[in-house]
Amino acid sequence: MTTAPNNLPPGGYVHREPSALRKALPWIIGVVVLALIGWLGAALVDSLKDKQKSFSIYYVDRGWVRFLLFLLAASGVLALTSLLGQRIGMARTGRRISYAAVLGDQLTHLFLILVVLIAIYPLFYVLIAAFDPRNSLFAFPDFGNPNIFYKTGLLPDLKQLNLENFAKLFEGVTIPAWQLLLAVIGGAALAATLISLIVSKVGRDTDALANVRAWGLRVLVAALAVLVIFMGPAQFTGGSNESKFLLSVRNTLLVSGLTGVLAILLSTTAGYAMARLRFPGRFQMLLFFIFIQMFPVFLALVAVFKLLTDLGLGNTFAGLILAYSGGAIAFNTWIFKGYVESLPESLEEAAMVDGATRWQTFTRVVLPLSRGMLVFIFLNQFIGTYAEFILASILMTGVEHWTVGVMLRSFTSGQFSTKWGVFAAAATLGALPIVALFYGFQNFFVGGAVAGGVKE
Repeated sequence: MTTAPNNLPPGGYVHREPSALRKALPWIIGVVVLALIGWLGAALVDSLKDKQKSFSIYYVDRGWVRFLLFLLAASGVLALTSLLGQRIGMARTGRRISYAAVLGDQLTHLFLILVVLIAIYPLFYVLIAAFDPRNSLFAFPDFGNPNIFYKTGLLPDLKQLNLENFAKLFEGVTIPAWQLLLAVIGGAALAATLISLIVSKVGRDTDALANVRAWGLRVLVAALAVLVIFMGPAQFTGGSNESKFLLSVRNTLLVSGLTGVLAILLSTTAGYAMARLRFPGRFQMLLFFIFIQMFPVFLALVAVFKLLTDLGLGNTFAGLILAYSGGAIAFNTWIFKGYVESLPESLEEAAMVDGATRWQTFTRVVLPLSRGMLVFIFLNQFIGTYAEFILASILMTGVEHWTVGVMLRSFTSGQFSTKWGVFAAAATLGALPIVALFYGFQNFFVGGAVAGGVKE
């Protein structure tokens, strides 16, 4: 048996300051990364020197030098504001504040702002292309404009923008009176929900406002479900593919919505059984679920197509929903199993002591505590099927059965007839349901649903 030396504190741990090399290692790595980025940038500039410049791109001579000068000037301004902030903070608090820490935070914010702008600009570019009737994704620089942003084409000519591309997506669409009434009811429910949400954020959230939001959301979902279910191809009389884009949105909402609901029904029951019940083959089935996740979906395209064709479900929404739902069972079951195992099992034991059956425990105890996880499973499946293209393009034929992904692909399939403007407009409209779902269900992603429910 060994004992710690007498000069060691209780526990035998001695704190040692990191060496100078270890302190300098992050800075060395940063310098190496910056040097590598500079070398790649210089190589890119050298490779472009001898190439012919595009007719639609304005070339700024030594533009990278101007950009570096801009960064240097911005860093100088931040250095001055950091010094002022440090002095003011020390005067107000009476505590010592590190100037390097303040300047580091400011430079980090500058870097993050540049990253956000670079990430958002492609979305801005697609949005501008949606309003551009010239049907092109190429920039159209204004070489006569003295402003470098307009001269290089980074900012578009706002006088050229209109709603022509969006109008093509609604040509020949007929809306019955009852659908118009449902749309008005849904719009009123959405307005009531938003107003109650704004009032609760500005003032005090009350039970009445919570009830308004709950009922508004229910009415909105019900109205949208009725519209999606009963809207048919006969309402779209346009002769072009783009005039049936709204029908493809309806098809996608129908397939994705039912797939999400079916995924919840299958994964929650299977996940709860895996987490709480003990039966022969349980461990082997879990391993099988992990094993099938190793293979991409498109490897089973031939088998899925043959199976659905033999069952008479080819080119039907039911077949596509079953194909999507079958592929979602393994992953969602694992997700829900892990969540159920994190819940206190004593809650279910208390319910069963009071006379509840296992099914009542599942429906009245576990599911109410799993609302956030249920919403996650639904959104995960909804978004995955909403953006899916390969399986839908194989199983569904005919423009009346196309989903949004297949419809968008048809706008870019022609060699000399690519409809970039319509494609951008359709992509913009097609993204709205996803954005609305995330915003509408964000409150369900709140952790600690069972915090304090049981004292262990």
